[in-house]
Amino acid sequence: MRPLSPDDQALDAAFAAARDAATQGEAPIGAVILHRGEVIVRTHNLVETTPDPTAHAEILAIRQAAALLGDARLPECDLVVTLEPCAMCAGAIEHARIRRLVFAAYDPKGGAVDHGARVFQRPTCRHVPDIIGGIREAESKDMLQAFFKALR
Repeated sequence: MRPLSPDDQALDAAFAAARDAATQGEAPIGAVILHRGEVIVRTHNLVETTPDPTAHAEILAIRQAAALLGDARLPECDLVVTLEPCAMCAGAIEHARIRRLVFAAYDPKGGAVDHGARVFQRPTCRHVPDIIGGIREAESKDMLQAFFKALR
């Protein structure tokens, strides 16, 4: 068995946050910010709870990390999230200058990294993080499908 990588540990924390979201009636999407390899923020969607359509896990994580570090730019930070970011979140990742983006499930309907707007592939994009997608994709898809099936 291989040892856990920082990405594995961060994804464990993001999935734990996603499970917390589901227990609160939120879409099970969790995000973690690592600063120099250490988890400094763990959060999940709060769209329904707040109610705030911008309260996606990625936005909340970036806000918290910026406040914690006292800087709007986060070039030494990695964002780990359980679902491919939407256009709003990808835009925030760009503006925050996140170093690296790791996500679990691809989102053909709402994602904007490898789908839809493809924010980081646009010629007007000012910053492109290193991107790793599809890590533990089945785990994320299963969690999301179970959550939305239960709503119906």
